Amino acid sequence: MNIAQIEVNLQKLILDYTQETFIYELFLAYGLPKASITRLQKGNLNLSKIEGEISWKKKLFFKPVFNQDLQDAIAEIKATLKQDQRFVIVTDYKTLLAIDTKTSDSLDIDFTALPKHFDFFLPWAGMEKAQHQNENPADVKAAEKMARLFDEIKKDNPDNSPEFIHGLNVFLSRLLFCFFAEDTGIFELGQFTNALASHTQTDGSDLTDYLDKLFDVLNTPRSIDARDALQCDTKAQYLQNFPYVNGGLFREQQPTPLFTRRSRQAIIDAGQMDWAAINPDIFGSMFQAVISVDQRGSLGQHYTSVPNIMKVIEPLFLNDLYEAFENAKGNIKKLNDLLKRIWNLKLFDPACGSGNFLIIAYKELRKLEMLIFKEIDAVNQTYTTQYSGISLNHFYGIEIDDFAHEIAILSLWLAEHQMNQEFFNVFGRTKPALPLQQTGSIVYGNATRVDWEMVCPKNETDEIYILGNPPYLGSSMQNTEQKDDMALVFKGFNNYKNLDYIAAWFIKGANYIQNNNAQFAFVSTNSICQGEQVALLWPPIFDKNLEISFAHTSFKWNNNAKANAAVSVIIVGVRNIDKSQKFIFNGNTKYVVNNINAYLANAHNIIVEKRNKQISNLLVMASGIKAGDGGNLILNEDEKNNLLAEYPESKRLIKDYIGADDLMNGRKRYCIWVNEENKELSYSIPPLLKRFEKCRELRIASKKAATRKKADFPYQFDETTFIEADSIIIPQTGSEKRTYVPIGFLNAGTIISNAARVIYNAESYLFSIISSRMHIVWVKAIAGRLKTDMQYSNTLCYNTFPFPPISQSQKEELEQCVFRILEERESHSEKTLAQMYDPDKMPAGLREAHRLNDLAVERCYRSKPFESDEERLEYLFKLYEKMIAEEKEKGTLFAAEKKAKKVRG
Repeated sequence: MNIAQIEVNLQKLILDYTQETFIYELFLAYGLPKASITRLQKGNLNLSKIEGEISWKKKLFFKPVFNQDLQDAIAEIKATLKQDQRFVIVTDYKTLLAIDTKTSDSLDIDFTALPKHFDFFLPWAGMEKAQHQNENPADVKAAEKMARLFDEIKKDNPDNSPEFIHGLNVFLSRLLFCFFAEDTGIFELGQFTNALASHTQTDGSDLTDYLDKLFDVLNTPRSIDARDALQCDTKAQYLQNFPYVNGGLFREQQPTPLFTRRSRQAIIDAGQMDWAAINPDIFGSMFQAVISVDQRGSLGQHYTSVPNIMKVIEPLFLNDLYEAFENAKGNIKKLNDLLKRIWNLKLFDPACGSGNFLIIAYKELRKLEMLIFKEIDAVNQTYTTQYSGISLNHFYGIEIDDFAHEIAILSLWLAEHQMNQEFFNVFGRTKPALPLQQTGSIVYGNATRVDWEMVCPKNETDEIYILGNPPYLGSSMQNTEQKDDMALVFKGFNNYKNLDYIAAWFIKGANYIQNNNAQFAFVSTNSICQGEQVALLWPPIFDKNLEISFAHTSFKWNNNAKANAAVSVIIVGVRNIDKSQKFIFNGNTKYVVNNINAYLANAHNIIVEKRNKQISNLLVMASGIKAGDGGNLILNEDEKNNLLAEYPESKRLIKDYIGADDLMNGRKRYCIWVNEENKELSYSIPPLLKRFEKCRELRIASKKAATRKKADFPYQFDETTFIEADSIIIPQTGSEKRTYVPIGFLNAGTIISNAARVIYNAESYLFSIISSRMHIVWVKAIAGRLKTDMQYSNTLCYNTFPFPPISQSQKEELEQCVFRILEERESHSEKTLAQMYDPDKMPAGLREAHRLNDLAVERCYRSKPFESDEERLEYLFKLYEKMIAEEKEKGTLFAAEKKAKKVRG
């Protein structure tokens, strides 16, 4: 059973089920054997004797619940579950709750939303969900508290100068350290928060002076001479009890902000949290929460949460290390060799922010190291006396913001302290916590300009992994300095200016790892694997004998921080060409593939480039007509009616006018369409004269010479390439959520704006092809994006779309599918096209009509149905590659024949 079929099955199930048969139909939807389900219905496999309940060993515990809260019911079942059922489901057929007992994932949805969550029960179909650790709720709470603290302090200190904000950020990093220290054994338990609460005024008036003294003490060794040299009022015993910290954290003199009762209390409240439960990567989230919005935007920073970091480090190196560990179990030599390998790894984040990726990578390596030590003890039946051999000096980073750079160093040290405590809990020994040592090779600088090899030197014997989440900035969003960065990195490239800023990291990463035992993986915007950017970025990377080793296709994720906004991203891993397996992760499903091309598809490294002629000899598609009129030649319904009422003769000058938004939302608009034959008539109508004059003024003011020329023809559109014929309209912009490209038929005489594409004199079967799943799968892979919306290009999406030659009978079959789709649309005429093609609200009949159309279109390619979009795309790439090769061969033969004729002539 394939994923697409499961989704269709669930959609049918929700439309037509009975409470008595629902659970059995659910099993059938996932392809479980009918014979087993029949036995279950007869009671042979059901371990429960209670009517309505299903208890199927290793599969499910199911219970309809009508007289009890569903949350209470599922909690009771989970607490008393005796068999090893994979899933627990309770429902009142309005709401459905479920628990995956293996992964601890849970589902709480409206009953009718089940098809959208088809992936939850995929294990029934033999497809395990990829697992990543869950967010730590304490991290989210801590980020919120630090953000609230920052807001309170800013109220008391309205200074917005860069110097003050920088000092405030340093102050917050010191607070964070103190909170962490008093809960993790560096200070005495609660020492910082209790001392502050006991020895400062409740109105906050003396808190600034108190903290200045404390920071002096923390920066001074505990020797009598050193601390005696401090000002006398720092000698109070409650201050002297604090240890010497060192490490540069308290070295610089920074102005401490002023406080009020509210801001003082906010510090105490934050200190009362259990900071021992906080991941050091919270410092990154804190940093995002407190730096200014303007600065954050200009740096293009995105702070990644732990589960998303795991999506990078697991396939990049961690899974391989765990596989090596499994293979080494019971073998001391292999275990020691693996330890040496781990101790010599180099991890490098060339856009490290506050160190999130390096911190999580460090912690995961420490966890694996402890497992290896345990295994060595078990094999030797002795107790090892080794300390951790993983050094922070093997963790490298570049960061453009000075404060983030400082936070990264601090966070790495705190991560080391946390892991030393875990090590102590397991083995009873660890290294001393204080004083801090200078650790972490984190460089303050611009990664596009710094020589990466100077930051992270590479030797022949090194094993290096580059990772991170570099800044995302489209070409139009880059400032002057960033454009200069791009020019430096892409020196010698003919065309790079339309690339995203993150492309610089991919090029520098490719240069760094080439012919070395090194790999890189970055979180990125999906735009570098879509549209014209593919042809600009990926050929020079592949030309270095590099390949994509794994990829997470486009997904949305959130992070721990305040203003938790979702961003659409991909993850791409790159290595030197290797025979090892390659993986594509699509949502929760992992595929082993032969190759991953630049579109993150299982296909050869084909680059799809814009072309002026349709590769499959389908009818020409053109762009709509550009008005260039500032709206002066466009009329709404009221404006048209008023004009006709006063000047009936203007009817000859008005045509229907439609753009993508009009098509999708059922809006009616019109335009003034004047040619030389009716120009005199148009100038006799005063309201039109006013419009023409405004259009002329707009064009004259343009910076473009071609537009200024058009000012002599203010009664005409900027473009006049209109064909008086029936047509198909295709919106230029469409939501990536849609499962079909929503298009429309138009009668002759309608002007189509340049916000859409058009096929004139189109045969009906073309509507079927463009409306098919095959086509949108191609478009989603190939099209560029505006934010997250697909940009439908006639030269890139349509002209490159591979479609085989078909017979007349096949065309007629496709036309019947088109009529069925149009009939279904007509039966929902109260809805707009946007509403009908919302994938969550698409009418069942229309969905079914499209499904039948999909099957008909796919039979044009082959007789066997496609099982997934991945399979469709793989097939399309192969066909495209074949067509391009045939085209080149014909071109070569034609050139040879032409040359031969010339010689003979």
